[in-house]
Amino acid sequence: MGGRPCDGHPALRSGHAGRAHQPLHGRRRAARRHQGEQVTPHLISSLLSIPPQLRRTLTWDRGREIAEHQAITAETGMPIYLCKPRSPWQRGINENTNRLLRQYLPKGADLRTFSQADLGAIAHELNHRPRKTHGYRTPAEVYADLLNSSDALTA
Repeated sequence: MGGRPCDGHPALRSGHAGRAHQPLHGRRRAARRHQGEQVTPHLISSLLSIPPQLRRTLTWDRGREIAEHQAITAETGMPIYLCKPRSPWQRGINENTNRLLRQYLPKGADLRTFSQADLGAIAHELNHRPRKTHGYRTPAEVYADLLNSSDALTA
């Protein structure tokens, strides 16, 4: 990901890596719309909690939850990019975060069995776990540095 500290904030974990991505557009199926309608207001709320200067782009996997991408872009002003199918190298931080999440949530786990407090505790642990990509600093430390850096906020 070019050393860009994208995973310091939960909404930024799928950081944009550049030209390897293509803009998200295309047909939506009813099932995708339904799941997207459930996720969209929460995603918009999370993204709007990030300072505008740090909201540059969002790169996402090809999941149903992003079907309402046009509404998200309209509300946040943040372009959304879609990784190519079967190209996990285009979303390295996302793949690594998924691997870390599997330590807490096995693939196929029913998330309805977890409380918001449970999920928040998992996010807290992951955001306070040192990462090699950040020079063994935590994503929370990197994000705090970005918030406190006048250079990052004016770039």
